[in-house]
Amino acid sequence: MERNLTLITVFAALIVVLGLVPAIPLGFGVPITLQSLGVMLAGAVLGSWRGALAVLLVQGLVALGLPVLAGGRGGLGIFVGPTAGFLIGWLPAAFVTGFIVERIRALPVAVAAGIGSVLGGIGVLYALGIVGFWLFKNAGMGPEDTPMSLWTATLIMAPFIPGDLVKAVLAGMIARTIARYRPSALIARA
Repeated sequence: MERNLTLITVFAALIVVLGLVPAIPLGFGVPITLQSLGVMLAGAVLGSWRGALAVLLVQGLVALGLPVLAGGRGGLGIFVGPTAGFLIGWLPAAFVTGFIVERIRALPVAVAAGIGSVLGGIGVLYALGIVGFWLFKNAGMGPEDTPMSLWTATLIMAPFIPGDLVKAVLAGMIARTIARYRPSALIARA
């Protein structure tokens, strides 16, 4: 139990530390950050439940107002802003990533972590992030405003996917390195 709590806390700290790497701000409110790499790694290394709990810990810190997100952001307002879908999506993204790594044991850990990161850390995350962005952009619109289509929101987010694919590959490589040099730390495969 104590080891689980320690690892959950360590991966929550990793997600926070990756947020210290300067974000690349874009004009429509969604910055490119490395924190999603931390989410992928939490699932790939800790597995579904522990990875999700690491993310939940970070989300709790955000809700308390601590500036733990990229750019020193925090507070409840983040949960209703343009990036809310992505922040909320971190939890199921880590869970799905970990679930896939736990289940695909026939493949090498790097491949399983890469697949899990693509499906969970990109697929699940973008599904929720795009819907959240779309809802935010269409909330409170007056009769003279033109609503944004879900397709437009998807097209706006599409340029982020190549960078996240690189993060998925990195997550696979890091998981493989952990499996090679510290196999007991790769709980998703324990």
